[in-house]
Amino acid sequence: MRKYIIAGLLVWLPLAITIWVLLWLLGLMDGMFSWLLTISQAVLPPAADVSIEALRHIPGLSVLVMVAMMLITGVFVTNIFGQWWVRQWDRAMSRIPIVNAIYSSVKQVSDTLFSSSGNAFREAVLVQYPHAGSWTIAFVTGKPGGEVQSHLVGEHVSLYVPTTPNPTSGFFLIMPRANVRPLQMSVDQALKYIISMGVVVPPPPAPPAPRPTAPARN
Repeated sequence: MRKYIIAGLLVWLPLAITIWVLLWLLGLMDGMFSWLLTISQAVLPPAADVSIEALRHIPGLSVLVMVAMMLITGVFVTNIFGQWWVRQWDRAMSRIPIVNAIYSSVKQVSDTLFSSSGNAFREAVLVQYPHAGSWTIAFVTGKPGGEVQSHLVGEHVSLYVPTTPNPTSGFFLIMPRANVRPLQMSVDQALKYIISMGVVVPPPPAPPAPRPTAPARN
């Protein structure tokens, strides 16, 4: 009985988690779409309330509208005129107390994670954490700078140690580069290794190709 239950769980668990993530994204889009409709009701004349309320009950409309908005916004901000407006918007948000701290922090993180020119996790490494003799996988996110760097001696790296099976939470560490062991596995392979709690083991690195030997001279 236990064997069959575990076999069934292994089939349904990935599907259940995938559906849960999709439902969460759908709920997020529905919330943003509802917020836009509420703003429209405040701006448009009262005669438009009936039509706006009817839009709330159209299945899938929120997803189509939000995807279209992101596409249009992306096209707009990729030109010079759009980039100027983005700079003006960032400047205005940075002048609002309390909001500026939240907005600037989220923007820096999102730019690092999703920018095509950025790379949030540069490499997977092996470090001793949380104590000597206990090893875990971490990701190099950069090098410390500013005031932090002035208090450190020698080369250090900034590390992110994710929790398992949820890698979106974790710990930020600054360690000497000499205490970090680089891994040849890719970042994606390391994430799968962490999420699976060590069950999905990445394949070993391929051995280096043998060097061609020079022909013997007579």
